[in-house]
Amino acid sequence: MIFFTPSKTVLAIYNRKNPEQRVYSAQGYRDGFIISYTHSVNKGRVHDYYKCDKKTRELVLQSTHFVSYGAGIPEPEETPGAEFTVLGDDYTISNINRTVPELVMAVGVIADHTFAVDKADFEELALKDFFEPQTSLIFKIQKVSPVNYWRHKID
Repeated sequence: MIFFTPSKTVLAIYNRKNPEQRVYSAQGYRDGFIISYTHSVNKGRVHDYYKCDKKTRELVLQSTHFVSYGAGIPEPEETPGAEFTVLGDDYTISNINRTVPELVMAVGVIADHTFAVDKADFEELALKDFFEPQTSLIFKIQKVSPVNYWRHKID
């Protein structure tokens, strides 16, 4: 019975309308994760870095990295406490520390959304390989059974 008891904490990514369609990442929960996409206006690649707060069980947007500054990219004064850095063609907004209980997003048709664990050796996984484009997704911290984790794990 222990294999069916929710005891493993993971980052759960699931279809908002069909929660049975889901994937789990224990490494994403443990090490943090990156959502990357092509910006709809400036067409540059954006990388949003998240950590999982183990105490509050919330997701924390720590920083965002991008290569083209333009419409839709926040101004430094819009995020109190954040640090804006420019190195050549690379822009970073760090210390954002925006906390959410869950992240809701849709798999983009053109944005080419990817998921990666925040580790150098983890490859980016295209979300469209797991969910149809335009699928509304929810990212959240969740306890699952070991059996359920092994059936749906992506790391």
